Amino acid sequence: MDNRLALVMRSLEARVPLDQREARSRVRALAALAALPEPFDREADPTHVTGSAIVIGGQGVLLHRHRRLGVWLQPGGHIDGDETPWAAAGREAQEETGLVVKFTVGDETPRPPAGESQEVRWFDWEEAMGTADEGLVAVLRSLRP
Repeated sequence: MDNRLALVMRSLEARVPLDQREARSRVRALAALAALPEPFDREADPTHVTGSAIVIGGQGVLLHRHRRLGVWLQPGGHIDGDETPWAAAGREAQEETGLVVKFTVGDETPRPPAGESQEVRWFDWEEAMGTADEGLVAVLRSLRP
């Protein structure tokens, strides 16, 4: 088993779900990881591992409107080469927002480069929980200071 796959599976197995939605997603994700021949290869199957990051700063939570899905999400995307999902999350967050991201940033204004969704902005916590995709709300609630 690929070391990354083992790491992701252990991480998922150890996570205590925040709600029933996350619990169901966790079961589906573990089953998919066990069944996919190339879980990190986006060309191998429409279902594959990605990485995303919830970016928090002085203004609240940074979200972007996903171009294809049309919903407000945390920055994230595909894994390149032998990256871990955590490394991909950091890289994608920086690529999609134009900010130097260490998962917590200051009050800088996002400046997404050409080719990325231009709808990226800070939301205060209440607004973020009311705007974000429903799958993100429980995590935002758990992180809120």
